[in-house]
Amino acid sequence: MNGMTVTGPVRQAVSIDGTNIVYRVSGDPSHRTLVLLHGWAQSSACWGERVLAGLAEKYRVVAVDLRGHGYSDAPESGYADSANWAGDVHAVLAQERTETKAILLGWSYGGLVICDYLAVHGTDAVAGVVLVGAITSIGKGEAGGRVGSAMRAAIPGAMAEEPRVAIKALGNFGQALTGPVEGKGAQAQALFGLTLATPPRVRAALFERTVSHDDLLRHLDVPALVLHGTADTVVDVAAGRHAASLIPTVTESYWEGVDHGPFVADPERFLADVESFADGV
Repeated sequence: MNGMTVTGPVRQAVSIDGTNIVYRVSGDPSHRTLVLLHGWAQSSACWGERVLAGLAEKYRVVAVDLRGHGYSDAPESGYADSANWAGDVHAVLAQERTETKAILLGWSYGGLVICDYLAVHGTDAVAGVVLVGAITSIGKGEAGGRVGSAMRAAIPGAMAEEPRVAIKALGNFGQALTGPVEGKGAQAQALFGLTLATPPRVRAALFERTVSHDDLLRHLDVPALVLHGTADTVVDVAAGRHAASLIPTVTESYWEGVDHGPFVADPERFLADVESFADGV
């Protein structure tokens, strides 16, 4: 898959409810652990070869397939339970014997999963958090979960089992994830393919919960980087600004005119932002 190669061996951990969580590890085992948590209807392949290789030069990169996505198990139920998402991250960290100084990086829905984890397990194993185009809460009226125009337009068709309905509803997501597609057509199609490969029932289930992590963010005792495109049509930049307004120690990086995939739009700038933050915590 052009531009979507994933480096590193495939491993798995068993979560709190018995779900097998698949992930890939690359980089020097002696380096600091950087956990990558992708977004709704994507997989660990979304990061792209340049970003994964660049991060692996400095960190031990653990790129996770969230439950229901990629090669991880897709249980019939349990997606509304924050404890399961927390258990997924905890299982991976435990399997990799990561007990301190990890950096957790979540894109889109991955930001919510980070918050689920911190709410249950705290920050003993964590040195910092990176929120990329991320939601931190979900549900009607939650400022930390405000979605953009492309996401609103895709619901409910994006959850349909009828292929024609789902493909039409998700059609705008290719550009939302890449920005202007010139020179990125293959990558846009690959990301679109990951979305369609995620079972429709999982796409729907991820939205069937309400949880607020505002209080968690107000008391977060590790530094965070909020990185968000100002033209994000999937997760509104207001969600990122809301999270940043609550977190005591925060670095903010707003990319003017960039949509939902900053690491796709400008991999080099993304690597520079992440490395600058991670090296300071």
